[in-house]
Amino acid sequence: MKLAHKLLFVLCPMLVLGFIYYSSGKLHLHVWGQKPHKGVKPTVKVSKVTSVSVKTTVTKEPVVEGPVSVGRIVGSVFDKQGFLLNLDTKLFSKPASMFLDRNFKRLAKVTNYLPPFGFKTQERIIDVILTATKNYGLGPDLDSLNCKRCIIVGNGGILSNKSLGSRIDEYDVVIRLNEAPVSGYSRDVGTKTTLRITYPEGAIQKPERYEKDSLFVFSAFKPLDFKWLRQVVFKEKLQGTEGFWKSVAHFVPRQPSEIRILNPYFIQEAAFQFIGLPQNNGLMGKGNIPTLGTVAITMALHNCDEVAVAGFGYDMNTPHAPLHYYETVKMSAIKESWTHNISKEKEFLRKLVKANIITDLTNGI
Repeated sequence: MKLAHKLLFVLCPMLVLGFIYYSSGKLHLHVWGQKPHKGVKPTVKVSKVTSVSVKTTVTKEPVVEGPVSVGRIVGSVFDKQGFLLNLDTKLFSKPASMFLDRNFKRLAKVTNYLPPFGFKTQERIIDVILTATKNYGLGPDLDSLNCKRCIIVGNGGILSNKSLGSRIDEYDVVIRLNEAPVSGYSRDVGTKTTLRITYPEGAIQKPERYEKDSLFVFSAFKPLDFKWLRQVVFKEKLQGTEGFWKSVAHFVPRQPSEIRILNPYFIQEAAFQFIGLPQNNGLMGKGNIPTLGTVAITMALHNCDEVAVAGFGYDMNTPHAPLHYYETVKMSAIKESWTHNISKEKEFLRKLVKANIITDLTNGI
């Protein structure tokens, strides 16, 4: 009996040590960058990113906590629909000027694309226009700011009765779109307009409705648009309007120094890199043009330190709701859009809001 006790006393520690040694081969922990062994789930490591604190598990998407500086987002993977699952930290931090200047031909990303994704075939007329406008920034005061707070005011009916006017006016740069009015709606949309982005068919047609101190920012979607802009800049009689899909403004009450040409890179980047719209060999086609609102947001993310939006979000579940805050057109009208893919855009914007990249004042995205 005593001999048996002695054998058990010796064997038990040996069995325990053997079990530990065997298990250590199975419980392998991976070093960052090392390929995992077959059948073993990798652990997740999150790299440190400026101004972002991220918690991650193996089965859930990253949750961003705390304030996020513009352009500081994590990852770069597309899902099956072409959306960016997580936006790359470098996407918004690389230089991308708001407007074209005299060195525009050096912009490699857009040189070989026709409008709206570039300016191919339009170099000569752009040169002529820029010679007349002579100014290519927001102005000395805004260009010199170390920190720009920007807001893009959309045209959505969701702006109505929100009383956000005074809050909107607090931003350094207030961006408005197309012909959306300010007068008569200032309680909800504010009174300040730094720049108004538009294209020929979207421009305000009544000169008296233009704000006094805003920049007129032209966005081209087709070659004919540049011809229209040249006539506007040089105050020429408008000719050749048969190529537009609706009536256009014949006069814009702005001096050449108050007119800018939007960098088409933002249309290209928003369409192909962010939203995942079909490239269609670089030509405008069905469902591959981002809305001007998303283009404006893309521009702001490259050029502002803080970006907010208001008046964004189409709710297709409420077809009888007003589409815009200033007219009676219903939400159902947006379904007739030939050029835009509203559902894909909304998904992209939701990711920006979820990651605290932009702030949605009207909570419509």
